[in-house]
Amino acid sequence: MNDVLLALRGVAKSYASGPRTNQVLADVNLEVRRGEFVAVVGYSGSGKTTLMSLLAGLIEPDAGEVLFDGRPVSGPGPERGLVFQNYSLLPWLTVYGNIALAVDQVLRDWPAAKRREHVLRFIELVNLTPAVHKRPKELSGGMRQRVSLARTLATSPEVLLLDEPLGALDALTRGTLQQEIARIWQEDLGTCVMITNDIDEAILLADRIVPLTPGPGATLGPSFAVDLARPRNKTELNHDERFKQLRNAVTTWLVESRQRARTETKRILQPAMLPNLSPVDFHRGKLRPTLATMS
Repeated sequence: MNDVLLALRGVAKSYASGPRTNQVLADVNLEVRRGEFVAVVGYSGSGKTTLMSLLAGLIEPDAGEVLFDGRPVSGPGPERGLVFQNYSLLPWLTVYGNIALAVDQVLRDWPAAKRREHVLRFIELVNLTPAVHKRPKELSGGMRQRVSLARTLATSPEVLLLDEPLGALDALTRGTLQQEIARIWQEDLGTCVMITNDIDEAILLADRIVPLTPGPGATLGPSFAVDLARPRNKTELNHDERFKQLRNAVTTWLVESRQRARTETKRILQPAMLPNLSPVDFHRGKLRPTLATMS
């Protein structure tokens, strides 16, 4: 059995913007082992969601390849379950209905009674049994995200992909769901890749943290092993020296990578590449702007 379950090999991705092409990711390499929880951290706009979309098979790379269990990924599949940041729930369906819709599609060979029991078990897993018949508009943001998480987990994916699922939540709800994700992952012992811009969250949940450089042409940096015992308590971690060292190391790497990116941008944008403009002459009330030939 291949120990590496999910991999990116030399992946690059660009998007066209009018006549220009913007490179989002360049030469991205990543290996995720079975049962591992990996967190990818980076600044907003660095290409984290593009990276997650590639892992989920929602988009294809321009170069390189995405592999699942050694086989090329050619599109979305039930073995890779994606939890979005914006919930993506159907407003006319109840908590049960939203989860059952996914289960009925993926586990359609199961008897109806078994599928129903399966759905109810995952509703209970995320502590939403009292809200089983409520629709999304009747739920708080945290409850909606629980539904989204239960819907993905109920399809029994081999890899759970979390695209900043807690980014839109308040601090208290976010902390609660962090503990829920940690508990569910430990009970299931599945494989998880999480995208986040919160370093503390990454340390709390992950086995390994991989930073993403700022774009354009973002790529992955070195891995930071999170060698902290589980279960982890957020309050206790704040007093843990190893936690402080990890947070400082990842933060320092990200800050330095942004400084390097800015220096490189300044080097590329040399004065010779910019128009040679001379001042406007207002002499005698006449407007005489001049634009010299670009050197």
